[in-house]
Amino acid sequence: MGVVGSGNDSWGGIETMNGNGNNDTKELLGNLKLQKHHITSSQKKPFSWSFLCGVMLFAVGLISLFTGHVVSDLEYYSQRLIMRSLYMKWITDAVVVARILNATLVVPSLDHNSYWKDESEFADIFDVNWFISSLVKDVKIVKRVPEKIMRSMEKPPYTMRVPRRSTPEEYMELVLPILLRRRVMQLYKFDYRLANDLDPELQKLRCRVNYHALRFTKQIQELGERLVMRMHRMAERYIAVHLRFESDMLAFSGCYYGGGDKEMNELREIRKRWDTLPELDPLEERIRGRCPLTPHEVGIMLRALGFKNDTYLYVASGQIYGGEETLTPLRELFPNFYTKEMLAGDELKPFLRFSSRLAAIDYIVCDESDVFVTNNNGNMAKILAGRRRYMGHKRTIKPNAKRLSALFMAREKMEWNTFAKKVKSAQRGFMGEPDELKPGRGDFHEFPAACICKKQSKKTTNGTFKYIDVTSRSKSWHRLENRHISGRSASPVDSEEDEFLTRLKKRH
Repeated sequence: MGVVGSGNDSWGGIETMNGNGNNDTKELLGNLKLQKHHITSSQKKPFSWSFLCGVMLFAVGLISLFTGHVVSDLEYYSQRLIMRSLYMKWITDAVVVARILNATLVVPSLDHNSYWKDESEFADIFDVNWFISSLVKDVKIVKRVPEKIMRSMEKPPYTMRVPRRSTPEEYMELVLPILLRRRVMQLYKFDYRLANDLDPELQKLRCRVNYHALRFTKQIQELGERLVMRMHRMAERYIAVHLRFESDMLAFSGCYYGGGDKEMNELREIRKRWDTLPELDPLEERIRGRCPLTPHEVGIMLRALGFKNDTYLYVASGQIYGGEETLTPLRELFPNFYTKEMLAGDELKPFLRFSSRLAAIDYIVCDESDVFVTNNNGNMAKILAGRRRYMGHKRTIKPNAKRLSALFMAREKMEWNTFAKKVKSAQRGFMGEPDELKPGRGDFHEFPAACICKKQSKKTTNGTFKYIDVTSRSKSWHRLENRHISGRSASPVDSEEDEFLTRLKKRH
């Protein structure tokens, strides 16, 4: 993240350094600290000074995402995903930080050094003009630092990495004084650098960025919408499954999936890219629920939850580890199986070298699905779950990996009906119900309660908090046990569940 400032330029940002020099700087710092509990309401208008001599620009620009990042605290196991992320979460937080500092934001530059080596820039994925114009009342945004300002600087931009989960007060105490002094700053590795729990107005700004300002380019959006239309031509409703079973994910998880020495050697080589990763016990990781489900296990979970084999599936993923051999069991469980490659054909060629753009296409089709199933708790999954809540509640299913892993390891000892009953029990609280989390709990990007509740919370007679959903989308699809997603023509395969389980046992 970079910061740039100018002594005499007049196009927005933090106004400071007038004729009284350091005294005015101290006064500005004092004013900002007094405002720390109502930061957003007071910063909608720039500060007014008698003698305006300069403008400071805060350029949240060179955001380095996920590069060599390993979490070492208690959040390690829930946040340690090296994802082909769409960067939305970090861009959103960059906008909020600029608002906190009453500064000008330079359109972020994306990381090009991650595992996926994607050279895409912000404007290759998002509509940059829409991004700037839609946030004009919140934060001033420019595409690049003006040459005039860069030439006027005596030193290069100051580079800084802020602590994880920093609060607005910490940004004002740690970042603002340097910004005022150096005029230009670069905040790098801007992942998880802003606190989850913020003032309601800042949370609403997060929503405006996530769900309104960040719009995909016309080329990406149109292709994504065409794929949605093609899915709906085949079936009125469909499930989207984000498998996240690529080699980098498996290597980073430290899990083992039965591929013998070949698998262990291949994943060990990939793990060498992150020299700070700890040694992990694969069995212990699985018992703790820290291993992604295999595509086969995802399919079994869905069947146990009541989805029949005539359900239409859109599978969002990169190159699955093990290729077609890994996907075949899922295809057998759900023959109406589609991917962007199957639906788009040659239309996908312009995007094939860019993992982030491919992820954006998957994002659109997943967002429009009637049920979204995620196989991890990463950033794309969280942003999608939050968007689906915000735009009008649609179900997002997350596997309860800890309990499901134990069931999968013991499934051959159970009859199908017993197994299915236990899966449904294990998934309570992970099925995307509107009241699944109390407002204020969990990751805000996944559960943006401040943006969709008339009230923060309402106490019920038993002392618990009830989520107040004020969205307009029909709730007729919330109960999976009553209705299932089916295509117009069911597969001829319609065996009893006990026979189905027997076939699974023979396969293993």
